Amino acid sequence: MPRIPNTWWLAGSAAALAVTFVATGAYSASVVNLVAIAALTAACFRFVMLIGEVSFATSAFVGIGAYGAGVATTLLGWPFLLAMLLGPVAVIVVSIAFGLITLRIKGPYFMLIGFAFAEAVRIIFSKIAVIGGTSGMVGIFPPRYLDPWMPTLVMAVVLIAIFVLYRIEISDFGKVLVAIRDNESIVRTVGVNVLFCKVACFVIASFCAGIVGSLMAFVNNVISPGDFSYLLSSFALAYVKVGGEASILGAISGAILLSLLGSYALGLGAGEQLFYGGAIVLAVLLMPKGLAGLIGGIRRKRSTRGVASGAVDARTASASLNGERI
Repeated sequence: MPRIPNTWWLAGSAAALAVTFVATGAYSASVVNLVAIAALTAACFRFVMLIGEVSFATSAFVGIGAYGAGVATTLLGWPFLLAMLLGPVAVIVVSIAFGLITLRIKGPYFMLIGFAFAEAVRIIFSKIAVIGGTSGMVGIFPPRYLDPWMPTLVMAVVLIAIFVLYRIEISDFGKVLVAIRDNESIVRTVGVNVLFCKVACFVIASFCAGIVGSLMAFVNNVISPGDFSYLLSSFALAYVKVGGEASILGAISGAILLSLLGSYALGLGAGEQLFYGGAIVLAVLLMPKGLAGLIGGIRRKRSTRGVASGAVDARTASASLNGERI
């Protein structure tokens, strides 16, 4: 992935945080929270794709993060920051065990196991009465003094997490992950512990998914097992494919676009699913490399035209000079 200038990160982060100060209404604040959470979901889902895998277990880890925050707040009475961390820390433990067992296989088998794991975790949530069973948990509120600042806090946490994922991706460790995706056998022959690298990648992405769950719990104040079905991972995959998986900015742009379309589609009643699904299908058909690929193609065409125009001007100038000499 090409490096993104730090000035871009600063400008984008400043703009994103500025939006949270403008969105003062209840509906606009909820949309900002939704977009921010979707962006981090897409980023952590794409991070696992660096090793060539698609993880439908993401929805399970989002659920563990959310229920961790809910248990810490409503049952244990922990302070806000500790409650925010309980879910992601629990995710680390579960994801290490899951990764060590499942990452020895790859491709569709890993994807199917992730799908089954996500559904199993959802069913477990629905069977535990102390966390609300099928009804879920209610009353997961942040401290009252944070209410006006919650969108800003959510956006700040999301920006930090996304930037950390980006820095890891462009590091030497990130290059090893991409090499594993390209040819795992060659990486193993140079002495790299491939399983360890895969598990580390998976745990990092899952930890971020746990953060997504914690933010979701405190933003929505109510969670239920149905919120963490395989559809959550399906939406994350759609974000990445529509935005473009070649860059983290592509995944984020896809999340922003589809989240805004989803918010608009809520007002369409029975036509919501048709509109939203149709938008995804059209985006994939018209932009096979996503938004990032489309923008990159336009920039390459412009640069090619610029180079061709420069070459024509150079030839014209050379011919003129030769004519003058004659």
